[in-house]
Amino acid sequence: MAEATLQSQTRADEAFDCLQTAIVTGELGPGEKIGELELCSRFNLTRGPLREALGRLESRGLLVRRPHAGVKVVSVSASELLELYRIREVMEGLAARQAAERMTDEEIAELQATLDSHEAMIEQAQGQAYYQAEGDYDFHHRIATGSRNAKLAQMLLGDLYYMVRMYRYRLSTSAGRPHLALGEHRRIVEAIAHRDGELAEFLMKRHINAARQNIEKKIEEGVLTI
Repeated sequence: MAEATLQSQTRADEAFDCLQTAIVTGELGPGEKIGELELCSRFNLTRGPLREALGRLESRGLLVRRPHAGVKVVSVSASELLELYRIREVMEGLAARQAAERMTDEEIAELQATLDSHEAMIEQAQGQAYYQAEGDYDFHHRIATGSRNAKLAQMLLGDLYYMVRMYRYRLSTSAGRPHLALGEHRRIVEAIAHRDGELAEFLMKRHINAARQNIEKKIEEGVLTI
């Protein structure tokens, strides 16, 4: 019985990871209607694990369920997305400042090693994409947890984190953006390593402001449709 339960949970986890990645990378696009039969066929899933995965994705704010309309991938308007980035700019700037004050030397070394692996991934993608898995492999996630500010991390790593990841990936495929973003990440880590909280905050805010300006440009050009 215990083994069967574990196998069922493993299948549910696999279904969850599969669908979350599909949402983040845009394979399942914002506003796209989700049907169980189609998903089972498309991603080779079974109904039980799929339903559990859909519930978890809904709780993370990546799916929305409306009466008579079914389940859809979450979407935001252009103005809402830009406001999310303005919120991130302030909050992640503070997280970077506090990370410079509170991260251990070992954590900073691990963060630098994470960026080395990101560089290898970008090169493998021939500079065309910068995809970061969630959790410790994600630069912004590490900064938030490294701030040692539980309330701030809770706000940054809640629904805001998962929703923004959808758009971060789509924007990371812009020509030249992956290498630029990696360079910005490295300069932020250098400031953190030198325990310069003021500079770390400034660089993080500038980094996210540049991403927001990139969004505005792509919306104006019609390249990014929301």
